[in-house]
Amino acid sequence: MDPLIQDMQQRGSKVLDVIHTDLGTIRTGRAAPSLVENIVIAAYGGSARLKVMELATVHASDPQTLVITPFDPSIIGEIKKGLEEANTGLTPGVDSSVIRISIPPLSQERREELIHLMRQKLENGRILIRQARQDAMTDVKKDEEMSEDEKSRHEKEIQRVTDDFMSKIDAMGKQKEEELLQI
Repeated sequence: MDPLIQDMQQRGSKVLDVIHTDLGTIRTGRAAPSLVENIVIAAYGGSARLKVMELATVHASDPQTLVITPFDPSIIGEIKKGLEEANTGLTPGVDSSVIRISIPPLSQERREELIHLMRQKLENGRILIRQARQDAMTDVKKDEEMSEDEKSRHEKEIQRVTDDFMSKIDAMGKQKEEELLQI
């Protein structure tokens, strides 16, 4: 495979990963560990992500409740403080050696705000894909060793890859919007 196309596909895959992570942080009224697992907590004189294997395990005990179980119960206060300072709109409560977070149902107005935020994140991803396309097209045009037919073929392939990533972004957005609109 051509190095230009391969580079474009790698950049596009990274963009999809970033979008997937960003969309995971938008709450849908349903408890999901992705809502809190990337929050940075100050503990042990430094900082670490809450994510599994660093400070605690996070799981949904039911569709409306997240349960965070610290590996070290002595840092439960720091984890609670970090969650409160993260401005997620979630209120953690300490229950013996675990932290419970109740996920309140979303109002229609809040759902619309979240859909707007989601569309902004998707558009940022589209912009990154377009920038990758533009960089690849510029490289093709600069290559003096390529014939006009080869340049044309490369440009079509670059556009095909771009369209493929755009459709994947659209599909991710459609799926997230359906999640947000579910009651």
